[in-house]
Amino acid sequence: FDGLYPAYVALIRFSPRHLHPFRILAGLGDCNVCWSEDIYRSFGGLGILTQINLNKMSRGNWFMFEELIMGSGTLCHRCIQPNLQLSGGVELDASRLFRDKMYQQHGLVQPIVREKSSSEKRTSHDLLLAYVIDNQRFTSSDRTEINAAITEINNYTNSYLNKTLNSTTKLQWPLVHVSYLSYNQMKTLNLSSIQINSTPFNFQSSTYELSENDFIGQLKIFRQMDIHITGPGTRQMYQTFLSDGSVTINLGGIRPFGTENTERAYSSYLEQYMTSGTPYIKGLYYPINERHKGIKKNEVIKLIRQASQIILQGFSLPVNARDNLAPDGQLFVEMCENDKEFCSLVTMRTDDKHLACLDIWIEDFVHEHHQWQLEGFIDNGRNITCPFNHSLLHELREKYGIKHKQTNH
Repeated sequence: FDGLYPAYVALIRFSPRHLHPFRILAGLGDCNVCWSEDIYRSFGGLGILTQINLNKMSRGNWFMFEELIMGSGTLCHRCIQPNLQLSGGVELDASRLFRDKMYQQHGLVQPIVREKSSSEKRTSHDLLLAYVIDNQRFTSSDRTEINAAITEINNYTNSYLNKTLNSTTKLQWPLVHVSYLSYNQMKTLNLSSIQINSTPFNFQSSTYELSENDFIGQLKIFRQMDIHITGPGTRQMYQTFLSDGSVTINLGGIRPFGTENTERAYSSYLEQYMTSGTPYIKGLYYPINERHKGIKKNEVIKLIRQASQIILQGFSLPVNARDNLAPDGQLFVEMCENDKEFCSLVTMRTDDKHLACLDIWIEDFVHEHHQWQLEGFIDNGRNITCPFNHSLLHELREKYGIKHKQTNH
């Protein structure tokens, strides 16, 4: 996602080229296990040209490209925007275009279209499918609590499914089936054992056209997913593949890393800009003042039931981007609106800006950690300081109800 999405956003700006097949020049090295290469090849439609191969082929040769679109300016994946949205996700409709093309290029039927409300093409007795995606930030205790929540919700659902239901049956909660998945469990049928020789004109085995890779298997699950549940990090990158009117639940993590169950710990959602930049889904977050205590069963149950209720009651589409942010994300947007020098410091990528100020995680800023401390941060004997209006930050923490301990520094 980190490389492919920004490249596609750049292409969207030269419409309608993003709707036509294209070749991807990719900076991939020699790798026998890099599955992303196959995704690049399928996504563009005309295959890929790796930079390492182009370098080899260019020795003593010249190549002329009719068109070459390179770079994404400040629309890169981690280029923080003042509105804390995934670059191009809303204003260019890039999240949806990227999702739809990914499904199309992998030969899959695109997700159900819902234009105005999440309740479109649903009934109050639908069985909603929720998936908890395993996350390296989950502790053993977190997993125990999550599994207990899954058991309670599934037991409730099964108790109703085992009865004869009709349209007049009154349900206390929507019916949800929750599964716990790791990406490495999403495997597809391996046809490599079938011996079919390639021809002199087709270097790939004929089984390639009928084979599904693991990523296609993952897309199939995401296409039917109503509620997506995971923690911060790489697992957040797939939420753009959800169908219209779905909900993503960010269970959060702990920063600084390794401070679980200490006074220094604070809640961390990391890639919440992914959610605010995906207007066809709704984002929910583990309570910001509770996450440092570890994930608890009852909180997970509340979030899943809240997600299922708002889906069937019908939340409006598109979702307001600001409403898809956690409290600290909303604080950042307001901070950017009121402290223009700070906003320029963290969003404008110019040579005079210190990388540490551009490499911002919202939770670190909100809790004045490292370079966001008033006195700065010593790194290899050098003081790194990113100046901003600390008094305004303190006021906004109060406004958004974010608890802060001085020991967080």
